[in-house]
Amino acid sequence: MSTRPMARPGTSGADRWFAVKTQIHARLLASLTPDQLRVLNKDGVREQIGNVVERMVRDDSVPMTAVERERIIEEVLDEVFGLGPLEPLLKDPTVSDILVNGPDSIYVERGGRMVETNVRFKDGAHVRMIIDRIVSNIGRRIDDSSPIVDARLEDGSRVCAVIPPLSLIGPVMSIRRFGKKLLGTEDLLKNETLTTGMLDFLSGCVEARLNMVISGGSGSGKTTMLNTMSRYIPEEERVITIEDTAELQMQQSHVVRLETRPMNIEGAGAISQRDLVINALRMRPDRIIIGECRGGEALDMMQAMNTGHDGSMTTCHANSARDAFSRLETMVMMASANIPDRVIRQMLASAVNIVVQCARLNDGTRRIVSISEVRDVEDDTVALDDIFVLERTGVNQRGRITGRFRATGHKPRCLTRLKAYGVHLAPSIFSEEMALKE
Repeated sequence: MSTRPMARPGTSGADRWFAVKTQIHARLLASLTPDQLRVLNKDGVREQIGNVVERMVRDDSVPMTAVERERIIEEVLDEVFGLGPLEPLLKDPTVSDILVNGPDSIYVERGGRMVETNVRFKDGAHVRMIIDRIVSNIGRRIDDSSPIVDARLEDGSRVCAVIPPLSLIGPVMSIRRFGKKLLGTEDLLKNETLTTGMLDFLSGCVEARLNMVISGGSGSGKTTMLNTMSRYIPEEERVITIEDTAELQMQQSHVVRLETRPMNIEGAGAISQRDLVINALRMRPDRIIIGECRGGEALDMMQAMNTGHDGSMTTCHANSARDAFSRLETMVMMASANIPDRVIRQMLASAVNIVVQCARLNDGTRRIVSISEVRDVEDDTVALDDIFVLERTGVNQRGRITGRFRATGHKPRCLTRLKAYGVHLAPSIFSEEMALKE
């Protein structure tokens, strides 16, 4: 397929290209019988499209080179079987986010940087058609009564779409992509997401069944870190995952994956994360993993952590490890306003052992900026001891963040538990330093 960029919006070349594609698409559908439409396959349709293109070139004197012919066949195939103009972006492994701000403004993130593309849709109806295709594939809906939807693609990429009247610029959509290749520990070390010592400590915490919260902002790598940590869960344990939109990729064979359900058109039938957490407790889990705590399910998750489901993990949005506890406290209060604040803090301090703070830095890199151990409640505040931190010292001439990973020297109290589970860490990792590569 040619990679020649399409003309910019508003140019006659782009309008002509859309007109030709639309005409070919319409002629293709008109030439197929209902029985043929039900059994469409890509190879058969490619031949049909080629025939339609040949007739257009012959009968309508449409000027078209061989390269343009192949390109238009691919793009019509994308319209029939895929996500239209977005397909080339979805095939690009360097693209991590696709942001559709109406039909004429599509941005992508590459290497942590946001750039505008020359891809565009024909109009708002074209964007809406693609959104409807994504949503219908997983049994969800989007319409005037339910104008926001979370969905996922076949490759696990997460999709959030909003349509008018909530969106004032037409249908909009964001796609958070997850690579076909799951990042391994070697990739995280190579990318300087963390150090070897930090990885050894975190993997030991997972093996020793310590409860863990991974916090950070949007796009900071929380889900990637949770997927990575799941590699160290013993194969014989039964893991239950609970998510709003399924995106976790557990590495074990004994995994039960649960996903919430929105209300139906009658406004009933919704299943929340809290419902799933309560039900999961009856399913004999060894560990419960919530993709993201964002509401009342935090109370049930903390109670599960405190009542025999050690080694459970979740993520939450927060700017620091201490802010994570403030958010969790608020979420517990959403579930029950009758629990005193001090009791909530004591419950959180007893339930959570380790907090991993992730961040997406200004240069687009994603790193762990702190790993902290929960000590106790002191002066009505959950006290934390930082074990590893990222110290930033500046920005070099290429715009890269400079600094170092540093162990604070604090010896975690959980080392006794790690030793009880057969995890023996070298004392030197709690005094190591590693400068970031410039």
